[in-house]
Amino acid sequence: MNRKQLDLLLKTYHREAYIWARQCCAFDDEMAKDVLQQVYLKILEGKAKLMEIDKAKTWLFSIIRYTSIDQLRKSGKFLSLEDSFEIEDIPDEIDQTDYQGLIKKLPKMQQEVLLMVFYHQMTIEQSAEVLQIGLGTARTHYDRGKKKLKEIITKTQIQEQHGR
Repeated sequence: MNRKQLDLLLKTYHREAYIWARQCCAFDDEMAKDVLQQVYLKILEGKAKLMEIDKAKTWLFSIIRYTSIDQLRKSGKFLSLEDSFEIEDIPDEIDQTDYQGLIKKLPKMQQEVLLMVFYHQMTIEQSAEVLQIGLGTARTHYDRGKKKLKEIITKTQIQEQHGR
């Protein structure tokens, strides 16, 4: 793939790439911009090579995900795998329209699969590839994430109805 094709690819997916970077960086705008810049440099310098053009979006999202993990570790904001399943740190009161807050109540893997499938219009298979997990595991996170998100939304609505 030549430089012109890479430029076109990056321009095509720039908006989605930024949003995905932001989601991977715990919704930190500045960190997401830094991550995206690092990703683009890796790609343009040839450190990350696209092997299959039909998997360009999956490839790009994978690079963003792993670059953001590195950046979160460096900044001290990275959670270990065990910690990423804890949801006690999240406040009980949350505005129903605070979608970021609702999503943050889910375990990390459920967040990532749901965001890729619903927000980035990727298939479960593509999200499994980005996350480098098995298809069955991705489906499990997808199903559990949807159920948990429904519970959270329902609980939030009930609390609001009772004036809490």
